[in-house]
Amino acid sequence: MAYKITQNRDECIGCGVCAAVCPDNWEMADDGLATPLKEMVEEIGCNEEAKDSCPTDCIEIEEV
Repeated sequence: MAYKITQNRDECIGCGVCAAVCPDNWEMADDGLATPLKEMVEEIGCNEEAKDSCPTDCIEIEEV
């Protein structure tokens, strides 16, 4: 099973919560907004916590 991670960067406020709770797959980009390192992952891991912690709900995860 794999998971697709999508982020609406227009809604990202650059708070860094996703990168703090899931540094394995999230980082803060040069523009000050968060970005996923991988958009396709085999295991959801901490990405679920990153999604749930996002104050703007701009992260979506779907099974593919």
